[in-house]
Amino acid sequence: MFKKILIANRGEIACRVIKSAQKMGIKTVAVYSDADRNALHVKMADEAVHIGPPPANQSYIVIDKIMDAIRQTGAEAVHPGYGFLSENMNFAAALEKEGVVFVGPPSPAIEAMGDKITSKKIAQEAGVSTVPGYMGLIADAEEAVKISDQIGYPVMIKASAGGGGKGMRIAWNAQEAREGFESSKNEAANSFGDDRIFIEKFVTQPRHIEIQVLADKHGNCVYLHERECSIQRRNQKVIEEAPSPFLDAATRKAMGEQACALAKAVGYTSAGTVEFIVDGNRNFYFLEMNTRLQVEHPVTELITGVDLVEQMIRVANGEPLPFKQEDLKINGWAMESRLYAEDPYRNFLPSIGRLTRYRPPVEGKTDGGIVRNDTGVYEGGEISMFYDPMIAKLCTWGPTRADAIEEMRLALDTFEVEGIGHNLPFCSAVMDHPRFTSGNITTAFIAEEYPEGFQGVTLDEKMLRRVAAAAAAMNRVAEIRRTRISGTMDNHQRRVGDDWVVSLQGQSFAVSIDADKAGSTVTFPDGDTLRVESDWTPGDTLARLTVDGTPLVLKVGKVPMGFRLRVRGADLKVLVQSPRQAELNALMPEKLPPDTSRFLLCPMPGLVVKINVAEGDEVQEGQALATVEAMKMENILRAEKKAVVKKVNAAPGASLKVDDVIMEFE
Repeated sequence: MFKKILIANRGEIACRVIKSAQKMGIKTVAVYSDADRNALHVKMADEAVHIGPPPANQSYIVIDKIMDAIRQTGAEAVHPGYGFLSENMNFAAALEKEGVVFVGPPSPAIEAMGDKITSKKIAQEAGVSTVPGYMGLIADAEEAVKISDQIGYPVMIKASAGGGGKGMRIAWNAQEAREGFESSKNEAANSFGDDRIFIEKFVTQPRHIEIQVLADKHGNCVYLHERECSIQRRNQKVIEEAPSPFLDAATRKAMGEQACALAKAVGYTSAGTVEFIVDGNRNFYFLEMNTRLQVEHPVTELITGVDLVEQMIRVANGEPLPFKQEDLKINGWAMESRLYAEDPYRNFLPSIGRLTRYRPPVEGKTDGGIVRNDTGVYEGGEISMFYDPMIAKLCTWGPTRADAIEEMRLALDTFEVEGIGHNLPFCSAVMDHPRFTSGNITTAFIAEEYPEGFQGVTLDEKMLRRVAAAAAAMNRVAEIRRTRISGTMDNHQRRVGDDWVVSLQGQSFAVSIDADKAGSTVTFPDGDTLRVESDWTPGDTLARLTVDGTPLVLKVGKVPMGFRLRVRGADLKVLVQSPRQAELNALMPEKLPPDTSRFLLCPMPGLVVKINVAEGDEVQEGQALATVEAMKMENILRAEKKAVVKKVNAAPGASLKVDDVIMEFE
C-alpha cells in the first residue's frame, strides 16, 4: 500500500480524502494557495505545500506546480478529488511520466469519457440513447445561435470539460444563446483551462439520475445503485438522495448494467459516475460520464456501507474489488443537502466573509438514523471569493425515505452558521415541501416551485402554534432570570406574569402559562394546550425542546421584547409581551425600508467584468446592464424596468462590496 498520497484539491473534498487515507494508515500531503493558507485541509494533512496565488488558474490547476509539490514531498500517488485537475488527461499523463500513481481512471479513459463531446459519440456508437445536440466545436457566438436555432429552443450550452455547474447556461432564445455562449466560454476557460463549448437540446421535464460504478484492474466492474439529483438550481445540484424514489428494480438493473458496459468499453478503472436523464415513463438517456469521484458520493456510501475513497485508493494500488454485484444491496435511504455560501434571499448570489459561527450537528448515530457532515471550513475561517461556494455537505440516513427526511429536517434546524449568507433555510424549505416529500420531482422543481425566488417560509398554523408556545416558555425562563438581578431595592419584588401575547408571522396569540419544575403548559384562547419541555437558558443560541412530545429545534437570537427564531426555513421575529405592552405596540408606526429602485446595486461581493450601457442610454426591462464575477461564476445583472441611465459608478475591473452602487437611473 502507498505510504504517502498527495491530494491535488482543497476544501471539503480534500478533507474527505484525508480522512480515508488516515484510516488506512497513509500519510497525506495538502497543497494550498495564498487564500487557503489557514484552511482546514492544510491543518488536517501531515504535510502542506504552497502552490501560488488565490486564483485557481495560477495555483490549483497549474500542473507544473502540483508536480513540484509531488517531487518535494515524495508522494507515491495523487488523489485529485473533483473539479480542478480531476478530469484532466494531461495531468494523469504527467503523473504517469513521473512514475506517480493517479488515484483515478487511466488517461485514455479520461480522454474518452471525460470529454463530453467524445463521450457522447462513444455512447452513440455503443447503441446508447443520447440527447439530440451538436457534438462539434463551436467557433463563436453567432455560430452558437445558428446551431441553437436548428436544434430548437430551449438549448443547453455546456463546457466540454465542465462540471459542478460551471460553464453551463440554458438559452430560451437567440439573445440568451449569444450571451450564454460568451459567459460559458469565459467560465470554462477560468475554471478548467479549456473553453470548448457544445450545445444540446434541453429536455424540460427530466429527472437527473446517476449510476455509481467502481471498476478494478482485473476486469471487475460493479454498480453501487443510483442517486437522484433532480433538485438543482442553475444546473448545480442542491439536494441528492439514494436510492431514487422513482426507479423500479428493472430500470435500476438496466441502467446499472448499461453503465458498467460503458465503463468496460473504455477500459475504465476506479470510481466513476454515469449520468442519465430519465423521463416520466422511465426511459433513460445517457448524459455524460464523470471520470472522478462525485460531490454526492456520501449518500451512496451510506446506503451500501462502501467507502468509495478507500476503494479508489485500493484499486489504484492494484487490488481487486472485495465484493461482487450480488453483494451490493440497498440498505435504507440517504439524503444530502449541500450547504452553499449563497444568500437565498438575494436570489442565491454568492456570499463571502468570515464564519463568525459554524456549529454543525453532532455526527454519528441518532435515535433512529445517522448524521454525517463533510466539510472544509471551521468557525473563524473565511469563505473566499476565488472558489466554489460549497462549504459543507450535510448527510442523513434512515431506514426509510421519510425517516431520512425527518433526520435531515432536525439536522438542518440544528446547524448554526453566522457571518455569511447561506442556503440552509432553502434546504429546510425543500425538506418540508409536499412535492418533494411525495417524490414527485424533476430538474425543474426549483424553477417551478420558486419562480420568484426564495422569500422564506410561511409556517402553517400547527407549526406556528408550536413555535409560539416554545417562545412563551422560553420568555418565562428569561423573565425569571431578569427577576434575579442583583442590586435591586429592598422590599421590591418583580412577579413574572402568567398571561402573554405572542406575535409572529403577522399573527398574535394570547396565551397563559402554567409552569412547573419539568416545563410549561401553554394554553391558547381556544383551549388548545401544548406542553413545552427544554433545558434552554438565556444566551443559548440553540434551543432543543419537546413540544407535545415531539422534538423542536430553534436557532435563537435576542431582540427587544422577544426573540429572532429560525426553524424549518422560516426566519421569525417573535414578540412576547404583556397584554398592555401588546396593546401599546399595536399603535406604533412601522418603519419602511429606503427606496433603492433608482439604483443598480451590486448583489454580491465580486469583480465587474463588463458594463453594457453608458450614461444617457435608455434601457428596457430585462436588458443586460453589467456582468459581475464571483466564486468562478459570471452573473448578468438586468434592468427590472424601462429607465434612462443617469450615471455609471463602476468600471470593468472594479472590486465591489454588497450593495455598492453600479449605476443610477433617472
